[in-house]
Amino acid sequence: MRLFILLLISCLLLVSCADKYRLYKSQYNFKSVDGSPDYSQPEYWAAYPSKHDPSDSIPAPLINEPRDSSVDVFFLHPTTFTDKRSDPSIHNAAIDDAYINAKTDYSTILYQATAFNQHARVFAPRYRQAHIRMFFEKDTAIKKQTFDLAYADIKSAFAYYLQQENHGRPVIIAAHSQGSLLALQLLKDFFEGKALKKQLVAAYIIGWPVTEGYFQDLKICEDSLQTGCICSWRTLKKNFLPGYIKNEAGHSLVTNPLTWKTSGEHAGRELNEGSILRNFNRLYPHTTDAQVARGVLWVKKPKFPGSFLIHSRNYHVGDINLYYMNIRRNVEIRIKTYLNAGH
Repeated sequence: MRLFILLLISCLLLVSCADKYRLYKSQYNFKSVDGSPDYSQPEYWAAYPSKHDPSDSIPAPLINEPRDSSVDVFFLHPTTFTDKRSDPSIHNAAIDDAYINAKTDYSTILYQATAFNQHARVFAPRYRQAHIRMFFEKDTAIKKQTFDLAYADIKSAFAYYLQQENHGRPVIIAAHSQGSLLALQLLKDFFEGKALKKQLVAAYIIGWPVTEGYFQDLKICEDSLQTGCICSWRTLKKNFLPGYIKNEAGHSLVTNPLTWKTSGEHAGRELNEGSILRNFNRLYPHTTDAQVARGVLWVKKPKFPGSFLIHSRNYHVGDINLYYMNIRRNVEIRIKTYLNAGH
């Protein structure tokens, strides 16, 4: 039931419930030789600057915005391997599964990764992601093996990016949900206490907890201008705290995406510059507010056409979409601050 509710909200917040992804399957006819990704080939990237893909899309109200590519964004997408009918013995998605790749590109890449594309080249690797059921897997050995395989792909993709594409350019790490879980390890392996940290504009680790003490060198962003730091939040209805979050005892670091502060003052919905929801080409301003509380981001029920159908108190799938314009503007601000500092 919990998974059904999350998927229903996803339809309302992000896209139509009609399974349009099957219409795009024919675009994805590549086959892996050994089942692993080959990141030297563009088809193994959901977003790559040398090809046209949904990460290049611009919502119609923003089409006249000035654009450049002064930095790179390395985006890790959330779980799109969610089919309840899939073989339960299959824990990781096939890298060349046409339907999953279409779903990835025309959901999260289109509706989430585009929030970062105004001043950046977007790189988003396909990876052998864990099935959504693995988050609830009780066999810890199987669970670890599954997520280790997903991370191995991410690590390989980032190493390829650094060698072939980075050339000393500033970089933003951005991710959601499963992507954020994997991004935490990526930051630890490549940035924490490493020389590469000087190239980090910021990391947007959204929809997964960043716990106190996980990093020693990387810090949570304290304002809208700070660079080389992390922004993170999980969006829930005000006063709602699920049991698994209660167990964290409030020890997760949280950023308010309307103020970009970590303090607990309430930020009204008038500060919300706009959400991108079901209709990619329509901007909905002032959909919801934000307040940091007890290790999460508490909000009042979002207001947009059709929102009366939402009865869940968990707005996880809208973590990025509800604050799309505020993220977009903040990315611009942090890039300018970083470049003006002479990095």
